Amino acid sequence: MSKNKNFPYLHGFTQEEQLRLREQANFAEYTVYQDIDLSKVNNLLEVGCGVGAQTEILLRRFPKINITGIDLNDAQLEEAKRHLSQTSWAKGRYDIQKMNAAQLDLSENHFDGAFLCWILEHVPDPALVLSEVRRVLQPGSVIYITEVLNSSFLLDPYSPNVWKYWQAFNDYQIDVGGDPFVGAKLGNLLMKVGFQNIKTQVKTWHLDNRTPSKRKEFIDYWRELLLSASDQLINEKRVDKETVRLAEEELNRVAKDPDAVFYYSFIQASARVF
Repeated sequence: MSKNKNFPYLHGFTQEEQLRLREQANFAEYTVYQDIDLSKVNNLLEVGCGVGAQTEILLRRFPKINITGIDLNDAQLEEAKRHLSQTSWAKGRYDIQKMNAAQLDLSENHFDGAFLCWILEHVPDPALVLSEVRRVLQPGSVIYITEVLNSSFLLDPYSPNVWKYWQAFNDYQIDVGGDPFVGAKLGNLLMKVGFQNIKTQVKTWHLDNRTPSKRKEFIDYWRELLLSASDQLINEKRVDKETVRLAEEELNRVAKDPDAVFYYSFIQASARVF
């Protein structure tokens, strides 16, 4: 979920970032959606729709679905509306609203499915959000959550400035009320608020010499993700410009290294309301 001014969002709200979010959604689509089945859902709640990047994919992959997407940031919501209005398959199938996920202005038993992707890492109280989502879901409804596990990241050869930057990246997210490790906690969170049939999967990107071109593609993608937070981290004095410069150099060098290894795992959970 994009945050308002009271909850600093690590990556900012620039036009470049809005474009990156759509590119990121498309880049990770295969892995994220490989085990998601919303084919029987008619009325889906998407929490933290941001610029509508996942909304667009959901509407394309599940042509019978209608989506209510919520977010807090005005700039992201306007971009979502603009982009979806130009997407042919989305016409008449979405409603984008400004709303706090911890205080949903929605009636009980309204939806038959929910979707959250890369959002709980940014909210101060994930259990409260999930409790609200459960309240507005009908009995039998399914929920899918995809979340980060930033402790899993590995890059070889060893890149000290990347690790310094990555530590600052995660520390800042924690300090402003987020959780870069929330993926590992999804099972506990869902159980705590009363979901059942809880399942979790570890989704892994592990690239080495077996797929060199794909490995470079992932490292380049990761560089964009990391550096999208650089202005915020510099402004907050978490890193200096030299560390950012050196980290970028290291990422560029590793991307071309014939023996490089990239590894990252995230967690996907599903559950039902009864």
